[in-house]
Amino acid sequence: MDAFDSRRADELATLLALHEQGSFAAAGRQLERHPTVLSKRLSALEARLGIRLVERSTRQLRFTDEGERLVNKVGAANRLIAEAEQEAAEGAATVRGRLRLALPAAMGRRWLSGMLAEFVLAYPQVVVDVEYADRFVDLIGEGFDAAIRIGELADNRLVASKLCEHLRILCASPEYLARHGVPVQPEDLSAHNCLGFSGLRSFPEWRLMSGGQHVSVKVAGSLRSNDNEALLEAARRGVGILAGGDWLMGDDLASGRLTRVLPAWQLDVAAGIYLVRPSARLNSAALGAFKAWLEARFESGAPWRR
Repeated sequence: MDAFDSRRADELATLLALHEQGSFAAAGRQLERHPTVLSKRLSALEARLGIRLVERSTRQLRFTDEGERLVNKVGAANRLIAEAEQEAAEGAATVRGRLRLALPAAMGRRWLSGMLAEFVLAYPQVVVDVEYADRFVDLIGEGFDAAIRIGELADNRLVASKLCEHLRILCASPEYLARHGVPVQPEDLSAHNCLGFSGLRSFPEWRLMSGGQHVSVKVAGSLRSNDNEALLEAARRGVGILAGGDWLMGDDLASGRLTRVLPAWQLDVAAGIYLVRPSARLNSAALGAFKAWLEARFESGAPWRR
């Protein structure tokens, strides 16, 4: 019989209650069971062990030597279980443990790595294991606690917390615009050297929107890549017009190295930047603290738009 079998547990609980309370009536009140139920449990325990544990009389109970020894050992085991439960409960409330995260490579390095360093300093008992990659990891299958996702969410098994909108805008260097002119309407893009990000679902078509207007332009250019940062460097050097997330170009726009093209327009990708996790239930304290930490940093808007 398993040590955690419910009948065995009931028998041992009866033994401890009888030893503590001194009578079947008092033990019954403690366990909320009728004294006759406790008497049957004790008899079953003695029959299973093949020894007499308690001498009964109409006035009192007297534990045999074997009964006292068993009470001492079961009591010690019960205290260990209580300590284990308390430790587990404290572990859920104390921010400690391990946290495995998947972050997008370029955006993670540029904007999230600093936040993550601050989090680790604030919570020194948390060990954080981070994978920077542009692939969509399988959180459940690969054992990740959480991930940052950019774009549209397709996996309905995940719980998502939206951090901010994801805006895709158009930019070029002042030098490029001085040489080739400034587009004034989306159709003008077909006459420009447009840097192609092959990871864009509609590539090589740019679907633009402004308010309620929607325009599709098929673009072409001398450079295409699946790496946004490589295209950003080309845009800085005056190669052409780049369409990308404003998180990618925020610093360059602020410094003047890049200028926004068609500022009233953006790519019509309905997307956001999300913290996703496998379940909202039974999250560790470490994951809860990280979620609150990250949401606080986006509370006033995306950091690259400030």
